[in-house]
Amino acid sequence: MSNLFHVIFYQPILNFVVWLYNVIPGHDLGVTIIVLTIIIKLLLLPLSKTAIKSQKALQDLQPKLNELKKKYADKKEELGRATLELYKQNKINPFSSCLPLLIQLPFLIAVFQVFRDNFSDKALSALYPFVSRPEVINNIAFGFFDLSANHNIILAVLSGAAQFWQTRMLMAKRPEIKAPESKDEDMAAIMNKQMMYLMPLMTVWFSYTFPNALALYWFFLTILGVAQQYYIFKGKKEEEVK
Repeated sequence: MSNLFHVIFYQPILNFVVWLYNVIPGHDLGVTIIVLTIIIKLLLLPLSKTAIKSQKALQDLQPKLNELKKKYADKKEELGRATLELYKQNKINPFSSCLPLLIQLPFLIAVFQVFRDNFSDKALSALYPFVSRPEVINNIAFGFFDLSANHNIILAVLSGAAQFWQTRMLMAKRPEIKAPESKDEDMAAIMNKQMMYLMPLMTVWFSYTFPNALALYWFFLTILGVAQQYYIFKGKKEEEVK
C-alpha cells in the first residue's frame, strides 16, 4: 500500500515540485510552493466549490432543522424521514462537503513527505528521467526565509488565523434559544462550534512543529480557500437580491 501511495501521489508531486523549481526564474522554493498551491487548488476547484456550497446550505438550513427537532422531539423515525425530505427539497447532500477533504488529504500527506525529506539524494532518486535533477535546491525562500527549518511562530499564528477566518465564514447566526428543549443542539451544530476554535489551534501547532515549507503551503492554500468562499458567498447574495 505504501508503495502504491509513493507511485500515485508522492512521486508525481516530488517531480512536479522539482520541475517547477527548475523552470521558475531565480529558482525560488517559496515561489515554487505558491505556484504548486495554486495549481492544486485549481485542480480541486470543482469539488471544493461543491463542498463550500453544501456547508453553507447546511448552515442556512439549521433553523428549519431545529424546528423539525422540536416538532418530532419524541418521534425519532419521523424526525429522520422529515430531515431527509428537507434535504431533498433543498437539494442538499449532507455528505458532499466531506468528499473534497478526503480527496485533498493524500495530496497534503504527499506534500508533507516531500518537504520532510528535504530533497535528499534518496528522495531525488525518484525523479522521472525527463525531469532534470538540480545540483542543489536552495531552501531559502524570498531571499531570507528558511523553508527547511520549523518553529516559526509568526507563520504558525498566521496559518491559524487564516484557518479561523475560513471556518468563521461558514458559521451562520443561529436563532436565539428560548425554549428549554431547544438547548439540545444537534451534533452538527456542536461540531461546527468546536471546529471553529479547534482547527485553528491544531493548525498553529502543526505549522509550528512541521517544516516551514509545509506551513507556507497550508497558509497559502487556506488564503485561497477564503478568497473562494468570499467569491461564492458574494455571488449567492447577488442572486438572492435579484
